[in-house]
Amino acid sequence: MKQNRPKLSLRHDATDALPGNDVLDVLKQAIAHQLCVRAVYNRVAFILAPHILYARHGEPHLDAVAIERDGAKLQEMKLGMFKLSGLRGVAATSEPALPFPGFDPGDPRYSEHVIAAISQ
Repeated sequence: MKQNRPKLSLRHDATDALPGNDVLDVLKQAIAHQLCVRAVYNRVAFILAPHILYARHGEPHLDAVAIERDGAKLQEMKLGMFKLSGLRGVAATSEPALPFPGFDPGDPRYSEHVIAAISQ
């Protein structure tokens, strides 16, 4: 005799994909106090030194220097762009975020709307 077993399924909550105000607040505070943040981006754990939070095509983005990737220090420091909709588990650390020498807050790509920027 065959038993009918319930099927389990997972549903993705669409609201989870959108960055909440708490993520924006954490990033704004980290930028204002020049602190690094821990976050997961595309299933990879990062420690980031956030430099500028801005809107591009109506969506919030973060330009930051990746300090660590999956627990390993990175040899080459460069400024990278992260869509906030892809960041998960954002938390401030006590590690200072030093300004990247090549960072220019007056760059035209930030002209749409700057939310917060690191002071140099």
